[in-house]
Amino acid sequence: MSDVDFIVVGAGAAGSVLANRLVTLGGAKVALLEAGPDDTLPAIHATDIGSMTSMWGPGEQNWAFQTVPQSGMGGRKVDIAQGRGLGGGTAINAMMYVRGNARDFDTWAEMGAEGWSYKDVLPYFKRSESYGGGDDAYRGRKGDLKVIDMDKKSEAAAAFMEAARSLGVSKVESDFNGAQQEENAFLYQSTRVNKDRRCSTATAFLDPIKTDDRLTILTNAQVTRVLIENGRAVGVEYMSGGKTKSIRAKREVILTAGAFLSPHLLMLSGIGPAAHLKEHGIAVVSDLAGVGQNLQDHLLLSVTYRASHDMDPPQLLSEAGLFHYTGTFDRKTTSPDLQFFFGPIQFADPQYMDGGPGFTLVPIIAQPRSRGTVTLGSADPMQKPIVDPKYLTDSRDVEVFVKGVALARQLAGNTAFDAMRERELAPGAAVTSHAAVEAYVRASASTVWHPVGTCRMGAMNDPTAVVDPQLRVRGVTGLRVADASVMPTITSGNTNAATIMIGDKAADLILNQS
Repeated sequence: MSDVDFIVVGAGAAGSVLANRLVTLGGAKVALLEAGPDDTLPAIHATDIGSMTSMWGPGEQNWAFQTVPQSGMGGRKVDIAQGRGLGGGTAINAMMYVRGNARDFDTWAEMGAEGWSYKDVLPYFKRSESYGGGDDAYRGRKGDLKVIDMDKKSEAAAAFMEAARSLGVSKVESDFNGAQQEENAFLYQSTRVNKDRRCSTATAFLDPIKTDDRLTILTNAQVTRVLIENGRAVGVEYMSGGKTKSIRAKREVILTAGAFLSPHLLMLSGIGPAAHLKEHGIAVVSDLAGVGQNLQDHLLLSVTYRASHDMDPPQLLSEAGLFHYTGTFDRKTTSPDLQFFFGPIQFADPQYMDGGPGFTLVPIIAQPRSRGTVTLGSADPMQKPIVDPKYLTDSRDVEVFVKGVALARQLAGNTAFDAMRERELAPGAAVTSHAAVEAYVRASASTVWHPVGTCRMGAMNDPTAVVDPQLRVRGVTGLRVADASVMPTITSGNTNAATIMIGDKAADLILNQS
C-alpha cells in the first residue's frame, strides 16, 4: 500500500483511540496494524461471564503469555492473558473501568514525566468517556467510550458495603473515579454500551471511522521490526499471510503494542540494552538500558467463602471494591497499596471450591515493589519475548497480601455477612499463622494481567528512561511509544482506563509537535 502519515502498531486500549484522534482531530492518513483478527467473534461483544472467560485461554484473541518459573511463587509459571485482535485487552478483559489514583499521576510528574500530573491527564480521561453519573468536574459526558453503572446491587455487594465501614472507610458508594478513590467502598463501573454489550476500544473508537478513507486497518498483520534509516523511523516490516511486507510513514511510527510487545519490537529493531542485543546478533541502533526493564504487575489472591444459600448472579465478575492502606506506604503522599475485588461467586484455586454458592474477597497488591523484565528469547520476531515479572521477590509485597487476607477475614466476619456466611473455603479457617498465610500467598497468588512500565517515561536527561515526556524514543527520531509500557509506576487499580488516556494524550502531543 502507499505511504501514510502515521503508522500505529497495535489496535488495543491505546492504539484504537490514538488512531481515531490522528484521523479525526489531525486529518492524517493512518495505518493501524494489528497482529490479531477482527472483532467479529460474538463472545467479544457479550457481557456474560461465560463468554468473557471463554477468551482467557489460548486462542486467536489471546497472546497467552507465560512467565518463566517464579522463585517467589515456588517455581510456578504464571499465565498472563493479553488481548490479541481489534480492541486488544479491552476485548477480553473483565470490563471494569478504574482510572487510578490522582497521586499516581502526580508521582509520574515528580519522577520526571513533566505534563503527566493528575491535572494534566484528567482532561483526557474526560474526553474519552461517556458516563451518566458523578461530578462534571471529573467525569466526561460526550466521549466515545461508554461507561455505565450496574443496574442493581446484589445482596452480597450490599453486605460488603456495610462491612467496609468496620475498616473506617469514610465514603460508601461515592464515585471512585471522581474526587476520592481511597477509603471509598463502591460498585465497579463497567465499559459497556449497555448491560448486554461490551464497549471495547474498537467498538468505541474504530467502528465510527472504519469507512473513513484516511484510516487503513490491517488485521492479522504482525509487525516484526521498525525500519530505521539514518537514525529515523521511516516505517515497519510485518508478516501477513505468510509473506513479509512493509509500509512507510511520512511522519511517525507509534508503538502501542503493550508492555510485552512494545519493548520486544524496540529490541528487534536495535533499540535496547546493547549487550543484550549483541547476544542475539542484532545491530545496535540506540543503546537504551531501560528497554524491557521496570516490569510491574498487579497480583491477586482469593479469600473465598461457602454461602448458606444461593447468591444473586453477578453482573460483573467483581461487583464491589475498595482501595485501602495497609500501613506499608505513607498515606499522605502515595496511593493505596491494597485493592479489593468482591463478587457473589466462588473464585479460588480448584482444590478449594466445592461447587456450591459462595462469595469471594480478592485482595490485590495495588502498588507492587517487585520489578521484572522482558527480554529477547531470540532474534526471531515470531518467537515471544521472555517474561520474568519476579513476582513476590520483594518481601514487602508478601506482607501486603498477609495483611490483605486479615482484612478480608475482618470484612467477611462482619455481622453484615451473618445471614449468608457458612464457612471459609480458601485459604481455610486453619490457615492462621504468618507462615501458613505466606505459604498460601506464594502457592495461590496470580496476576490481574496488568503489565506496565517496560518502556518507562522520564525526563529528557534520565539515562534509564526509554521515552521522554513527549513519548519520543531516545536516540531515534520519528518513533514513539504510547501504551501501558510508558508508565513509570503502575496505577492504583486496573490499568485499562489509564492506558486509554495515554493513547488519547499521545495524539495531542503528536499533532501539536509534528
